[in-house]
Amino acid sequence: MTDGGRRKLFIVGERINTSRKPIDKAVRARDVAYLQREAVEQVKAGAQMVDVNAGTFLEEEPEVLTWLVRTVQEAVDAPLCIDSPNPAAIRAALQEHRGQALINSITGEKARFDELLPIVKDHGCSVVALCLDDAGMPSTAQQAVDKGSRLVDALLEAGIPDASVLVDPLVRPVSTDPAAGVAVLQTIRAIEEKYPGVGTICGLSNVSFGLPLRRLLNQTFLVACVASGLDAAIMDPLDDRLMALLRAAEALLGRDEYCTGYIRAYREGKLGQ
Repeated sequence: MTDGGRRKLFIVGERINTSRKPIDKAVRARDVAYLQREAVEQVKAGAQMVDVNAGTFLEEEPEVLTWLVRTVQEAVDAPLCIDSPNPAAIRAALQEHRGQALINSITGEKARFDELLPIVKDHGCSVVALCLDDAGMPSTAQQAVDKGSRLVDALLEAGIPDASVLVDPLVRPVSTDPAAGVAVLQTIRAIEEKYPGVGTICGLSNVSFGLPLRRLLNQTFLVACVASGLDAAIMDPLDDRLMALLRAAEALLGRDEYCTGYIRAYREGKLGQ
């Protein structure tokens, strides 16, 4: 999944999340056709992996998340990102998953680390390593790097391959901390330099929380992250402008050999021309 920031961004489609009202409604109605269409459209748009999140179902989450995994993988061959704070739900969902899943996420919090590490090892999963520990969230880039480094070291010492670890610098809103965006970029660069075999990943949307025209901020932030070496992003591949900016950034940053992806997107009318 990672290659030192040299190859194209690995895209995790974010849309199948029950915090979105249409998805919540579809899951409650067990609307298989709607959910499978969401998965297929994301893969067609460029997602190499599809995120599934049923976190709003609380007590029912293990059953619902397992059903979501089965439903989505009946429609697409792509692996899934099992996105849950609940280790029991993750373990249940992995029983249905085909291929190598990505777990989102493990942290440096001792209880969560101890619960999730056996699951990661038992199933051979990749894992998002969130820069968070028992001392709380990082407030600076250096704190994020320190927390992330301790977590990566613990995962590697436990036998998790470096290529299966994706560090998430923990994106925070710039509306509440003007330095939050810059801190993410600094953390990405530092982790990429310190651990060449380990990848970096982030979700874009937190950076724009509480602000107008959130898509504009997310689009601009993605380009900055790619320029800093980001390997993967949890994002909306159906956002045409976001995808066009990604293809342009990859062409300009040497992550699209001979600009073949950019040219193909142009010929397919996907650059908004």
